[in-house]
Amino acid sequence: MNTVLYLSAGGAAYETRAYSTADITRLVCDQGLQSLTSADRQFDFWFSPSTGRCQRRVNRNATDLLLATTTFGAKTVPLLRGGVVIATHDLDGDLDGLSWQQLDLLARLSRTITKRDDRRLNRRVLRAEGSTRPAGTAAVTSPAPVMPHPVS
Repeated sequence: MNTVLYLSAGGAAYETRAYSTADITRLVCDQGLQSLTSADRQFDFWFSPSTGRCQRRVNRNATDLLLATTTFGAKTVPLLRGGVVIATHDLDGDLDGLSWQQLDLLARLSRTITKRDDRRLNRRVLRAEGSTRPAGTAAVTSPAPVMPHPVS
């Protein structure tokens, strides 16, 4: 069983199962999957490069985790859009599931983003989405709780 983390664009996070990249394709809802790997090569971020109508919203939770696990800075981290799957790989490079230790590490890393990086990233997200959010209104940045969600 390969437990992966699915982060929806709406902010919800789910633990689910994926046995192949075809399962990830179904979760992300796009055929043109791309992936980025964390600096320690422990986490793979699967996402769609599409900017289709349903993919325009920046997935802030996934972008935060990418920032926390890579050497990207708040000014350079790619803004991930739509659904994003976080998994890992085995020694042969094949899809593998996340252990509870890795899930715990992701939770800890998500809390390491500095306030300065958070503000910079907020500005980038607001610009990218063309938002007219009133001054003084902060974007929600904390990851949503992980909830089980079986793949059908």
